[in-house]
Amino acid sequence: MREAPSAVRERLFDLLLWLLLCVPVLLRSDPNDGGSWTRVAVGVVVLAGCVAVSRRWPLVSLAATVAASLPATLELFTPSYSLALVAFGYLAGRRQDHTRAALWLFGAIAATGLVLTWVTRTSLGQWFTLLLALALAVVAPWLIGRYVRQYDRLVRSGWQLADRMEREQAAVADRERLRERSRIAGDMHDSLGHDLALIAIRAGALEVSPELGPDQQRAAGELRRAAADATARLRDIIGVLREGDEAAPTSPAGETVEELAARARASGLTVTLAATPVPTLPGMSGMALHRVVQEGLTNAAKHAPGAAVSIAVTPEDDEAATVRVEVVSGPGTGGPSPGSGSGGTGLVGLGERVRLAGGTLTHRATGDGGFALTAVLPRTAPAPLPAAPTSARELDRARREVRKGLARAIWIPLALLAALGALMLGVAAWTQAQSYLEPDDYARIRIGQTPAQLDETVDDWPEHPLDGAPRMAPPEPPGMDECRYYRSTMLAAVPVYRLCFVGGHLADKAEVP
Repeated sequence: MREAPSAVRERLFDLLLWLLLCVPVLLRSDPNDGGSWTRVAVGVVVLAGCVAVSRRWPLVSLAATVAASLPATLELFTPSYSLALVAFGYLAGRRQDHTRAALWLFGAIAATGLVLTWVTRTSLGQWFTLLLALALAVVAPWLIGRYVRQYDRLVRSGWQLADRMEREQAAVADRERLRERSRIAGDMHDSLGHDLALIAIRAGALEVSPELGPDQQRAAGELRRAAADATARLRDIIGVLREGDEAAPTSPAGETVEELAARARASGLTVTLAATPVPTLPGMSGMALHRVVQEGLTNAAKHAPGAAVSIAVTPEDDEAATVRVEVVSGPGTGGPSPGSGSGGTGLVGLGERVRLAGGTLTHRATGDGGFALTAVLPRTAPAPLPAAPTSARELDRARREVRKGLARAIWIPLALLAALGALMLGVAAWTQAQSYLEPDDYARIRIGQTPAQLDETVDDWPEHPLDGAPRMAPPEPPGMDECRYYRSTMLAAVPVYRLCFVGGHLADKAEVP
């Protein structure tokens, strides 16, 4: 079975990485030293194993490289494995999901270096060098790897977000088409219901007219019943409006409230319009005003035939920011028209339309058995809804996250270095205080004294001498068993005092420049 191209690329990358990391190990080999070939072979095998497991267990590769470096030097940064430390530190940050395990590993490396320093009785300076190498060669590449990982993840998330938003936009478009069809259905139901109610009223008047013969009256009755049946069946077919993706009308016919009232009056309703001209309202408010008047007239024609209807459109307040429209119908002279039952959605849909226009709708029964429909509508269009988050906003958020990751990758190593420097200065000051010999005490020291006599001569004898002679110091006198060095000043490394002993007695004292 042929391997996938991605698997082949991964194997090729691992092979090239292993060859690159083996170069420093091979360059450090000495052909004249037989033991070096063993170290080279061990190093090559260790690096091969680290590369092999670095994809699944990246921290194991980093820990193995550190374990191979510490036996060579406690300062951790070795010529043979320095490149491997940087590479596996970066890969650990790039491939590791969580950071807690890496932080525990860094702490364990620092603690191990401190323990080895204490066991081997070496200077704390080597441990500080180890911390510096850990910060620069391991932690800093690890932070850069974390930054690259986060950046790649944000880029993938951005593409996934764009794909999801594209699908959501298509779904929103489908929902808008369905909502538009539903709105058109509601408008058609209200408009046709209104017209059919007027037809039924006019046909009812013809049915009882004495000027017509029996055949004409019977035909008028059938027309009235057909209009009522059409009104009842309209609710069952309002969902089937149009086919395909043809554009849908978004505004009603340009009929004014005066024309609506006149048409109802011509159909036989007793309609009174309180004030003319009716104020013109913009956008959704104008559509809602037309629908409130239409619904009031339709309800009167359906449920209270013969009732008088009054329409009043007046400013609501002094500033005329809103308009109040009220349609009041009295009690009908007869029962409801046959087939005039309602599905209960007229007032509900009307209330939603008024709410979207920024107004309020109320309805109530009057004391004389009539019905009042009242709406308060704004003269200005309502404020638009806040825009939904866009891909640009999401992209800006992703960029801010990447910048934060980059800042962390830069400032955390700098903060570690600053903390390490402060710690080194503190330990250096403490070491100087522990190895400082007062000049007056040095002057009282005499050749031939034993260490016990020196303790009696010097009131505050230093607890620890320096680790060794300063650089470029003159050679020690021959035949000495031991020479100790003490600081002569707290602010400078030289000069120092040298005390040499032979057979447990002070044999030489000198100030080493």
